[in-house]
Amino acid sequence: MRPPPADRSETADRVTPVELFFDVVFVLTITQLAQLLETDLDWTGLGRTVLIFGLLWYLYTGYAWLTNHVPPRRPARKLLLFAGMAGFLLTAVTLPDALTGSGLLFGFGYLIVVTVHLTLFARSTARAGVRRLAPYNLGAAALVLAAGLLTGPAVTALWIAAVFTQSVLPYLIPRHSWIGVAASFRIGAAYFVERHGLLLIVALGETVIAIGAGVPLDHLGPGTAGAVVLALALPAALWWTYFTDTPTTEHALAEADAATRARLTAHVYVFGHFVLLLGVVLTATGLHAVVAHPDEPSGWPAALALAGGPALFLAAMADARRVFGIGRLADRLAVAVLILLSTPIGAALNAVLHLAVVTALLTVMLVADRRRHDMAAVTGVSREGRT
Repeated sequence: MRPPPADRSETADRVTPVELFFDVVFVLTITQLAQLLETDLDWTGLGRTVLIFGLLWYLYTGYAWLTNHVPPRRPARKLLLFAGMAGFLLTAVTLPDALTGSGLLFGFGYLIVVTVHLTLFARSTARAGVRRLAPYNLGAAALVLAAGLLTGPAVTALWIAAVFTQSVLPYLIPRHSWIGVAASFRIGAAYFVERHGLLLIVALGETVIAIGAGVPLDHLGPGTAGAVVLALALPAALWWTYFTDTPTTEHALAEADAATRARLTAHVYVFGHFVLLLGVVLTATGLHAVVAHPDEPSGWPAALALAGGPALFLAAMADARRVFGIGRLADRLAVAVLILLSTPIGAALNAVLHLAVVTALLTVMLVADRRRHDMAAVTGVSREGRT
C-alpha cells in the first residue's frame, strides 16, 4: 500500500516550539559528554567523546533536515517527534556507560531515533533521497546494537564502523547514497540558520546552568565569585561571535542554487557545527575545572580543554566564512592560535587568570569586528553621498 502523498504546500519557514523542545532534550547529550570528559580528561576520554558525539550529532542533523521538509504542525507528526525525543533521551541517559555497561539500552534508544526519522522522512518530497539514506542509518543502528551485546575492543571497533557507515561511507560512494540526489532535499536558509542558532543558545545556556549548579558553596570567596562571572562571560563571547555572522550566512545560503545549498548546508551545519559544538563541550569541561579550583593552576588537561574549546569554535566559524565567502578568516584563526598559546597560563599559573585572558582575546576580536563594521558603513554612506 502506497503512503499518502506528501503535502508539497508545506514549508518550514521558522522553527516551531516542539522543535525547540526537541533541542532542549538533545542538549542533555552535550551536558553528559562534558561531565564524562571531565571524569576522564585525557586523550582516551577525548576520543570516546568524539566517537559518541559523532554518532549522535549526525542523527540530530538528520532531524533538522527532516523538520525542514516535514514541519511538525500536525498532531501525528508531533507525537512521532516526541518518540524521537524519547530515543535521544534514552541515549543521553545511558551515554556514560554506552561503551561498557549500558550499550544495549543505548542501542535501542538509537534504533528508535533512526526509525522515527525514516518514518517521518518517508512522507516528504525527498523520498528518493530517503531510500538511499535508510540503509546507512539502519546499518549504523544495527552495528551499535551488536556492540551492546559484546565487551572489550570489539565494542569500540563496532562503534567506529557505525560512525563510518553513517557519516563517511555515503561520501565515498555518492552514486549509491543520498549524496547523489542531494538536490532533492529542500533547504530553507532562514530555517537552518535559526534552528542551529537556537540549538547553540540552548547548549551555551545549559553550560552556564551546569557551572552554576556545581559551584562549591562551602568555600565561596572572591576567587570563586570572579570565576563564576567569567564563566558567564566566555559563553557570552562565543554566542556573540556566532551571531555576528548569521545575517550574512543566511543571505549567502539563500542565494545558492538547490544543489549547492544542500552541499553548503552539509559542510557547515553537519561537519562544521560538529566541530563547533565539540568546542562547546571542551569549553564547558575547562570551565568546570576553573570554578572548582579558581585560586590554583588547573593543570595541563583542563587548561587545554579551556583553550582548545574556543579555538575549535573559532576554527569552525572561520571555515564557515571560507565556505560562504563572507568576512575575514585571519581574525578568527589568529585569535584561535593566541588562545591556544595561552594554555600554559592555566596549566602552571592560575585558572581564573587563564579564563580572563581567553575571554579578553575574544572580546578584543569582537570590538575590532564592530569597529570595522562601523567604518565600512561610514565609508559606504560617504561614497553614496558623493555619487
